[in-house]
Amino acid sequence: MKNIVILISGGGSNMAAIVRSAQRENWRRALGAQVAAVVSNRADAGGLAVAREHMIATEVVDHKRFASRDAFDAELAAVIDRRQPSLIVLAGFMRILTPAFVQRYEGRLVNIHPSLLPAFPGLHTHQRAIDAGCKFSGATVHQVTPELDHGPILAQAVVPILPGDTADALAARILTQEHLLYPRAIAELLPSL
Repeated sequence: MKNIVILISGGGSNMAAIVRSAQRENWRRALGAQVAAVVSNRADAGGLAVAREHMIATEVVDHKRFASRDAFDAELAAVIDRRQPSLIVLAGFMRILTPAFVQRYEGRLVNIHPSLLPAFPGLHTHQRAIDAGCKFSGATVHQVTPELDHGPILAQAVVPILPGDTADALAARILTQEHLLYPRAIAELLPSL
């Protein structure tokens, strides 16, 4: 069985979309895969309750308890490794991971970013796209590398930027596409792991 560990920091809407797809499409039978655990760096992350409702194991590794990023990443890796993961999925996990952590899971660590990479890596992507006069934005699923938001692209969804769009309105439209794109990209990646 290919175990998937999902990392979250907040409400976990992408995590929930992945879990629903895994159940609806019976990834266990069709792909030999399951969401084995959801791990958060915040005990108050709403997505933990969602995971528990779906009978998925949850764990918290509070980054504030660690003196360094390296120490946090070492504990996070220990928690993840107990699940023997084939794939680690970043779904709104708002921590920058150390190069050592990324290299540990090379080829098995994916992220979704709310822009059409390589455009607008980092934060405030929606406002930056609007300010640049872009006609389109979207979401990108990519493999994680030590360079932030620059790994090989696995899938993208394009969303038009409408006249008068605000960052919040654009973000909401992109998020609906993320919920479709991320589970599909993961399902397509799993057979190669």
